[in-house]
Amino acid sequence: MKKFISTTLVFAMFTTMAFCQTERRDSTFRRHTLGTSLFLLGNIGDSVSFFQLNYGYRLSQKDNLIVEAITWTYYEPLGTFGSSEEFFPGKVRAYGIGLGYQRFLWKNLFTTVEPTFFIQQFYDNNDTKNPERISIVSQFILGYRIELFKKRMFVEPAYALKYWPVTTNVPSSFAEIENGIQKYKFEPSLNFGFRF
Repeated sequence: MKKFISTTLVFAMFTTMAFCQTERRDSTFRRHTLGTSLFLLGNIGDSVSFFQLNYGYRLSQKDNLIVEAITWTYYEPLGTFGSSEEFFPGKVRAYGIGLGYQRFLWKNLFTTVEPTFFIQQFYDNNDTKNPERISIVSQFILGYRIELFKKRMFVEPAYALKYWPVTTNVPSSFAEIENGIQKYKFEPSLNFGFRF
C-alpha cells in the first residue's frame, strides 16, 4: 500500500512539473473564490450533517491557495464509507480545517494537494461523549474547472485519493470496528463556487 501511495504522489508531482506553463493574465482575472460542495444536497433526508466552505486565493493564473472548513457526522469507518458491513456503536462528529495548494496544469485541468486537520468527537449510542481524537486527512485531487457566466462561477468535477495516516484516542469500541479496514479511499468530488 505504501508503494502505491508513493507512486501516486511521485506521478502527481511529475505531472504537475511537466505541464507547468506561464500564461499572461487576462482582463477577466478574479483573484478570490468562495465555494462549497454540491454534495451538500446529501443532507436532504440524511443524518450526515455535512457542511463545507472553501476560500481560494489565486497567486497567479496557474497557482491557487485554498482554505477549507468542513464538518460532518458519520456512523461507519471512512475506509468503507457507504458500503460498510458493520457500523460504529454510535457516531463521530468531525470538525476540520484544511490548507491546500491547487495547480492548473493545462487549460482548466488541475491537481490539488490538501491536508485537513480534524478534531473528532465520539458519541456512543446513548449520546455520551467520549474523548476527542485528532486526525489528519490528506487529499490528492485531479479535476477540471468548468467556468460559467464570464468566469464568475465555476464547477469542478474531480476525483480524489483521501488518506488518513494519523489518528489518536480512538475509543476501543470504535477501534474494534475500524481494525483491519483500509485508511484510504478514492472518491469523486463536485465543488462549485464564485470568483470575485
